[in-house]
Amino acid sequence: MVSVTILYGLLFLSVAVGTAATILAWRVRSEPGAKPLVALLLGQSWWSTCLIFRLQATTIDAKLLWTDLAWPGVVIIPVAWLLFSLEYTGRDEYIRPRYVALLAVVPAITVVLALTTPYHDLLYARPLGFGRTGVFLVTQGGPWYWVIAAYTYLLGLGGIIPLLGLLTSDAVTFRGQSTALILGLSVPWLTNVLFLADVFATSGIDPTPVAFSVSGVAYLGALTRFRLFGTSPAPNKRARKFLFDRMQDGALVVDMNGYVVEVNDSCVDLLGTAAPTLLGAPAADVIPDYEQFPDEGSLPGHLLVGDTAGGQPYDVTVTPITNVRGDTIGRVVTFHDIGEHLRQQQRLTVLNRVLRHNIRTETNLIHGYVDRFADDEDAEIVKKRALRIEELGKKGRDAIELFDKSTAGRTPRPLASVLDRAVSTVRTASPAATISVPDVADDVFVAGLLDVVFTNLVENAVEHNPAPEPHVSITVTTTADRVIVEVADDGPGIEDYELRVLRDGTETPLDHGSGLGLWLVQWGVEIADGWVEFATPESRGTVVTVGVPRLPPPSSGP
Repeated sequence: MVSVTILYGLLFLSVAVGTAATILAWRVRSEPGAKPLVALLLGQSWWSTCLIFRLQATTIDAKLLWTDLAWPGVVIIPVAWLLFSLEYTGRDEYIRPRYVALLAVVPAITVVLALTTPYHDLLYARPLGFGRTGVFLVTQGGPWYWVIAAYTYLLGLGGIIPLLGLLTSDAVTFRGQSTALILGLSVPWLTNVLFLADVFATSGIDPTPVAFSVSGVAYLGALTRFRLFGTSPAPNKRARKFLFDRMQDGALVVDMNGYVVEVNDSCVDLLGTAAPTLLGAPAADVIPDYEQFPDEGSLPGHLLVGDTAGGQPYDVTVTPITNVRGDTIGRVVTFHDIGEHLRQQQRLTVLNRVLRHNIRTETNLIHGYVDRFADDEDAEIVKKRALRIEELGKKGRDAIELFDKSTAGRTPRPLASVLDRAVSTVRTASPAATISVPDVADDVFVAGLLDVVFTNLVENAVEHNPAPEPHVSITVTTTADRVIVEVADDGPGIEDYELRVLRDGTETPLDHGSGLGLWLVQWGVEIADGWVEFATPESRGTVVTVGVPRLPPPSSGP
């Protein structure tokens, strides 16, 4: 009686824990995998409940009835488990009505056979009866019993496989979820295997429902401790495919035999060929000049694709795909449209030419006419304005060159030479200015394009200071990975509206700066991956602080 009492207690515990987990799962039934998990938990609870009534039954017919009624709960568990695993891990493309219907064929046949056991021996090959202990038993399963058993294990294994990938996830939550879920299935699964192997002396009573108390606790832990439906991996798989398909750059995957095995929407558009035609086709037949592509890296120059006016230019990059052993198993080819970039370069080239030649020519003409027809204060004003126009043209050229060399300009240069060049330029134009520069170690390197930044900072500090002898002080602080340069002056300070425009990052007809100098400073620092701050101390002047990465010395080459 003690063993039967314990058995009842475990079965009631299984039903209670399963019911609690079912309620929690049902409350978040809109989450991926929640509804199949509800079906699984209901199946477990129903099986345990039927076993309780079977133990309490006093006649063979009653026991047989509860044995047969338990089968719907038995067969729904493996189907629900597989559907849960697929939906929870983002493989819901397999959860379609026709697939679910196919999965339900064997369980449906099992339920029909269970309800018609008096007329055949397909589920039970021998008569049902009482054992020596008085407990109801089944002495041997029939042919279909082993079919449904194998089917159950097959679906159980199929559901575990997708979850195994989460065991190696970088997210601790996903690892905990998958561990709890696999444990929740493995304990009753292993119990059933041992029962079928006659390891348990249970007088014909399948102890699998008892093991549901362990699986219920595991599912509760997954729901509460590891936020089973609060943090879901379902979007991950679909997101990778979505990002690949919707990325702006064209991309396709080529296997090691040179055949296209995957292609995204942008690549379909740029190649002008339908996806079914591209997939499975030799890459050399559908991609222009494919034989010239490198095994890895970027294609020299650019690739012209299309029929319009010579074709659209693309940068082509080839990236190998490797397996866990590091062996190359394919390549990803990406196409980046550089048509607008090339047109922008052309526009900058034309603008540079206009700023370099045309403005200078026009200002020289103004000087010549003013010298011929006037020699008074108004003429000097005209000359100064002409020089101002020429200076703006120079700033414009500096901006164009800054953008044009944004990548090449990152080449490391000694900070000492960058500052010396900036100071020398300003001293030549304003010999009355006093500029103090600290000694900088020879091993301090920064991006070469910063010469434009520091030249403009020192130049602005001198030009906008009405004092006869402007003073500028430069200080340098270095760390292992950062260089901080302060440029302080004793001038009137930068107007608030100038700084406001820089903070806003844009100009309007009513709110704009007076020139390009401060913009050149900000743009150059941004390109160099640094930051800049403007401060006005209580005393007169301005302090501009620039922080940029400290770069390693350039390699000397072979």
